[in-house]
Amino acid sequence: MMEISDSGGEVRMYDDPKKIVPPQNLDELIKELHKVFASDNVNVEYVTELMASYKSNPKDWKKFAIFDLHRYTRNLVDSGNGKFNLMVLCWNTSQGSSIHDHANAHCFMKVLDGNAQEELFDWPSEGEDMASMSSKGKNLYKRDQVAYISDDIGLHRVENPSHSDTAVTLHLYSPPFSECRSFDERTGNANKVQVTFWSQYGKRTPCAKLPSSCVPENN
Repeated sequence: MMEISDSGGEVRMYDDPKKIVPPQNLDELIKELHKVFASDNVNVEYVTELMASYKSNPKDWKKFAIFDLHRYTRNLVDSGNGKFNLMVLCWNTSQGSSIHDHANAHCFMKVLDGNAQEELFDWPSEGEDMASMSSKGKNLYKRDQVAYISDDIGLHRVENPSHSDTAVTLHLYSPPFSECRSFDERTGNANKVQVTFWSQYGKRTPCAKLPSSCVPENN
């Protein structure tokens, strides 16, 4: 199983963020991510800095940025040889996710356009019935900034805080997962939800054509 860890110990090729050569476009970033995730031990700080070093250019990701008026969309960009999923999420004005976990995966989120607001939550207490969830605070991420979360850190929800501008974010999940849990803020109750793609590799999926048949995504 792949291990994703903090920096420390022996420094390897993909451990030292100071050695990162900034990708000139999204294709170069994807190629570099494939190299990094070829290893069974991946450094969180390195991946975070690598994604931050790519300067967002709409020409690179525009073909993946498919919006919907009624909910945010997730659009698969690269499947990462089974080691990770890379996707573009498109947020219309004031759209947001539910509170959710990440199915024991690691999540990196880079803002490509606009702003993304993250609200962190503690896990609901085991055995506690109908208790509201505890917020750990909010973080606002601007263009080219990168956030990281795992289930060890807690739960979160993401939203576009703007009432006038759209937002686009780039997400990397490792390992990929097909379902996660969505939490009710008032009670802490959880439901399993399927992860669906609005498009894959720039082509629309049945979800885009028949939105009423698809479970709302939770990233």
